[in-house]
Amino acid sequence: MDEKEELHLTSQELQVLSELDSRQFGFLKLRGTEHGRTRALVLKAVKYLEGMLVQVKEEERACSPGARRDICIDPKTYCKLGHFHLLLEDYAKAMSAYQKFYALEPDNWKDPLFLYGLGLCYYHYNAFEWATKALQMALYVSPGFTRAADAHLRLALMFKARRHWTIAAVHFRRARLAPHQDATFTRLELSFHAAHLLEARGLRKAARDAYERLLKEPQLSSTLKADVCRQLGWLYHRCVSLGEPAARARAAIWCLQRAVAAEPESGAGLYLLGRCFAAQGKVHDAFIAYRNSVEKSEGNADTWCSIGVLYQQQNQPMDALQAYICAVQLDKGHSAAWTNLGSLYESCQMPRDAFACYTNGGAAATASHSALRQRLAFLRAHLAHAPMPSVTGKRRQLPSIEEAWNLPISAEMSSRAPKSAPPPYPGKRPEEPPPLTQHQLQTLQFLQKNSNNLSPQQQVTKSEGSATGGDNAESLAEDLLKRFSDTQPEVKKEPISDSSSNAGSSGETVLGGRQPVVKLEPLKTDPLKPVSFHIGMNSKQILESCKENAGPPTAWSVLGDGCGPPEPPPVPPPRLSPEQLAPPAPFVYVESKRDAFSPQLQDFCLKHPIAVVRGLTAALKLDLGLFSTKTLVEAWPDHAVEVRTQLMQSADENWDPTGRRRVWACASHRSHTTVRKYAQYQAGSFQESLREERERGGANTATGGGALSDSDGRESGSGPVKRRRAARMLRFGTNVDLSDERKWRPQLTELQKLPAFARVASAANMLSHVGHVILGMNTVQLYMKVPGSRTPGHQENNNFCSININIGPGDCEWFGVPDAYWGGVRDLCERHGLSYLHGSWWPDPEELRAHGVPVYRFTQRPGDLVWVNAGCVHWVQATGWCNNIAWNVGPLTARQYSLALERYEWNKVQNFKSIVPMVHLTWNLARNIRVSDPRLHRAMRTCLLQTMRAAAGTLAAVRARNVPVRFHGRARGEASHYCGACEREVWHALLVREHERRHVVHCLACARRAAPSLAGFLCLEEHHMDELAQVYDAFTLHRPAPAAAHAAAGVPVAVPD
Repeated sequence: MDEKEELHLTSQELQVLSELDSRQFGFLKLRGTEHGRTRALVLKAVKYLEGMLVQVKEEERACSPGARRDICIDPKTYCKLGHFHLLLEDYAKAMSAYQKFYALEPDNWKDPLFLYGLGLCYYHYNAFEWATKALQMALYVSPGFTRAADAHLRLALMFKARRHWTIAAVHFRRARLAPHQDATFTRLELSFHAAHLLEARGLRKAARDAYERLLKEPQLSSTLKADVCRQLGWLYHRCVSLGEPAARARAAIWCLQRAVAAEPESGAGLYLLGRCFAAQGKVHDAFIAYRNSVEKSEGNADTWCSIGVLYQQQNQPMDALQAYICAVQLDKGHSAAWTNLGSLYESCQMPRDAFACYTNGGAAATASHSALRQRLAFLRAHLAHAPMPSVTGKRRQLPSIEEAWNLPISAEMSSRAPKSAPPPYPGKRPEEPPPLTQHQLQTLQFLQKNSNNLSPQQQVTKSEGSATGGDNAESLAEDLLKRFSDTQPEVKKEPISDSSSNAGSSGETVLGGRQPVVKLEPLKTDPLKPVSFHIGMNSKQILESCKENAGPPTAWSVLGDGCGPPEPPPVPPPRLSPEQLAPPAPFVYVESKRDAFSPQLQDFCLKHPIAVVRGLTAALKLDLGLFSTKTLVEAWPDHAVEVRTQLMQSADENWDPTGRRRVWACASHRSHTTVRKYAQYQAGSFQESLREERERGGANTATGGGALSDSDGRESGSGPVKRRRAARMLRFGTNVDLSDERKWRPQLTELQKLPAFARVASAANMLSHVGHVILGMNTVQLYMKVPGSRTPGHQENNNFCSININIGPGDCEWFGVPDAYWGGVRDLCERHGLSYLHGSWWPDPEELRAHGVPVYRFTQRPGDLVWVNAGCVHWVQATGWCNNIAWNVGPLTARQYSLALERYEWNKVQNFKSIVPMVHLTWNLARNIRVSDPRLHRAMRTCLLQTMRAAAGTLAAVRARNVPVRFHGRARGEASHYCGACEREVWHALLVREHERRHVVHCLACARRAAPSLAGFLCLEEHHMDELAQVYDAFTLHRPAPAAAHAAAGVPVAVPD
């Protein structure tokens, strides 16, 4: 950079620059004329900083190794450059700067402004997986983030595009709850997206009602009205369940005409209107609509394809050819246009060109279309024996595809109307997202493969030179950025005024040359005194430090301040051998009651990811008949049963509903029934199977018999056989609640015969210290199965261990993956377009092993107890008629507790509710047990420290806003509380506000978003702070005494793993 080049900035201009960051994106439109002066100021700062970075790079190159460097660049320089480029909508440079900051700053995850800006860049390039991760991290590290509404909306749209309906609905709901004065969208726009989600999920009537409610809104903008009318009209056109055909057709045309009137310059409504006219045989009206659509948006492949359909029906093949060529030139992946073009060539006796077009159509999107596959197979066989075309042959009706590609399109084509009605057009659905451009595809590949490095394509300037080594001398760029990095002021609601750049020269700062920068008065801030909290502090020191640093920590983790958010682990190296990828299941045989209660049995279970304990129920003389269907019907025939309707399939396969393609998605439909009705179904299913066996002449009628032999559904069979079996449905009775001791006392008493480590309630079971019921975890659930009933792949809630006993009489087949490999399973779920936490998936064992993930596979017989260790991924299928009982347990080990805490934090990142309240549980454990394992003690004390800090800070914050604080206490058996907005656990300080005639609990971050002054909120305190201080101080590492002393004292002690 030229030594004479100077940057003149006033103090007000520095103030403006210091306030610019990713939060202004969407609010501050620097491309428009309204903020021209601010744009000029940002461009001036960018030019100076980039020049300074170039100078640093040149000095580094000229400097000899080991020599002292005069300038050292703070990584925040790159982050600020990223913010500036983002506001200028220069996404390539913004991405480059953010990537540089990411590579240079180890604690980049602590900066929500960086994460939000990075997420916006990824979102722009349709890199949804990376954008999702960045935006989730921003919300995790800053629960009170001012742009939470925009972040949730983008997350919802990305999850909707990836067909993750449940989590998309969660984010739409949270976006609706966030204050919209800090959002770039209106509540009506959000309601439109939520209505479209209903339509995408197949809830057509609910979507129609939502669209019609929107049309009644008086404040609906013309653009949004056009969007709503377009979607509603198209919904009427294609959804047969919304009324009679004639009425639907009238409603569709009426809505689409309103859409065109609301937004005359848009061609989308005209295109759909043409489709509706064409379907009704109104050819002239259809062509006019298409022609007008082309005039509005010439680059719409769908419109040209529909025009081609009209010409083809009219028997105008040359005009149809030109229209189809227009469509595929605009969108080379337009499957409908390629397929229709193939049909046109085939009708003109040109099979080679038809085959080429059908091939492109199949490659584009419809390779699973059976009719297209059949046409391809027929033409392939025909062309294999057909002579090569002769140059002297008869004149062709159409030019070949190669010739047609280069034909000039007649300017008169759009003005010539066809003469008769077209068939329905089988084109793409208009709500599908547009394909990426070639540039976006290249950028997307870079983002996914090199997220930590810079690409040559992105090095558009020399500003990406890396900074290495150096002393602590500040550079001129750091002088400029000192204002940027010292504080992060809240964004003002009013737009930044451009008048600041016109300030007088008396307060001007000159940056340039080697002169020291004029020292400016600091912004009026009240920085908090940094305090280092550690578990060696007592409660008095913690509370005093919290008073000095008023307010809760902006983002706190139960894992500790120095720990970053947990992430899925990569598949551990080295790669396993084929034998290691299919390990034998660990079995242990219990022959006596003494074996059942030996410590070695618990040790065996804790050492393996999953284990089978055989003979335990017989050795303890458990009466499993108490859990049989017959006994259940006799005891409580009207007890509720949740039913999952599923496809019957082989255990190691999973096919889509058509039976043609192997997938991971495991579809099921939820309903409810009673024990009596399901028992009738279960018995009827067995009788039907016996009848089928007799009809086939089979002799296998054993009671525990496998309903499906391996040969019945495996891939060795023919295609049609698989399709017939895939179409057969079954009903799985799941989640039968056995928690009521008044109803199920005999059953629950029988389970007390089990050893302590496997009991539902035990002092050695963490979940027994929760203090309230968590259905299915510290209570028993029963499953009523017929052959083929599936429990899809999952990890247990918060990674707790689980117990499963097969009541019989049939078997179950189990699959398990060690917890160290769960990240590999998650990656494959994402690759298959499924949500690991919210989705329903059935993994392919061979695909897992091909990616280096070992899979256990074994059979659970009647009476077998399966121990699922902490974090083990597993899925189960019944091979016979049987019942199972299951519950969770939490061994008092450091490994179990740490895995539960890590999942608790990861669930926060993923916006997934943790049904085990780990904070509440930790404080109860601290009251009830003594810990002798240093690792467990350190993890628990860290959690106690972090939550005490957060509780004290929350109380200080609400009192500072004059919110009334009342002692509420906790009733015996009272359930833990969760925020009504974000579903995170709320402990000790409950911020309550009435909503729709009921009181809703909020965490502090969500309460602040709803009302910055906390007006209308009441704070309820669950504990006295003195009591918490006593519990914290009393929780010390216990030095183990002889076992006999512990037994005499009757105090549960957590021992090392």
